[in-house]
Amino acid sequence: MRVVILLFCFCSVLLLGCKKKSTPKSPEAALLVFPDKDSECTTGRDLNDTTSEVEFKWMASDHTESYELRVTNLNSNITQTTITKSTSAKLPIAKGEPFSWLVRSKNTNVNETATSSTWNFYNAGSITTYVPFPAQLVNPQNGASLFKDINNEITLEWTAADLDDDIIGFDIYFSTENPPEILEASLASTKREETVSVGSNNTYYWKVVTKDAEGNSSDSGVFAFKVL
Repeated sequence: MRVVILLFCFCSVLLLGCKKKSTPKSPEAALLVFPDKDSECTTGRDLNDTTSEVEFKWMASDHTESYELRVTNLNSNITQTTITKSTSAKLPIAKGEPFSWLVRSKNTNVNETATSSTWNFYNAGSITTYVPFPAQLVNPQNGASLFKDINNEITLEWTAADLDDDIIGFDIYFSTENPPEILEASLASTKREETVSVGSNNTYYWKVVTKDAEGNSSDSGVFAFKVL
């Protein structure tokens, strides 16, 4: 009997030793909470006449050790970053300026990261009229490779927002040259897509300029895609 027990213990040790370690899981994307998307942030703590400290908040994401907050001034294109293990972080940012922000979830056990959606907002200041937020290019995504349809066409899609709610139209620039300088179409404010003609084995560049009733405009930046 003693021999049987010893043999059983020996086999158990072998099985435990051979058990495969679980593979670390990649972090998941965080859900943004505040500042709200396409809003004016009025809760910043005044630091001086030109700057206030804003607290950014998001939901905890699974399999995440730390978060990288990235806040970009849409006028200067300057990005501030900070890393935290919390689900909030504070940054000093300029008053009366438009910003975008996102959060990257990280885990030291894996190389992959997960990126949240990107939200735009204005930090409150003394301005009385707001430039439209840059249009967000939705489709085709930047760097995409795709096939044209049966009519040799592809549909460009975007979203747009303005705190004043006075967008009057969009200028669509589309070309095989970067940056695109050919005005493909000028569209009414109700439009959020435009169909363009394309050819196979070409790379195309496009952007959207959003215009409002006060004479303000914003540039989406350039996206590129390849037609197979």
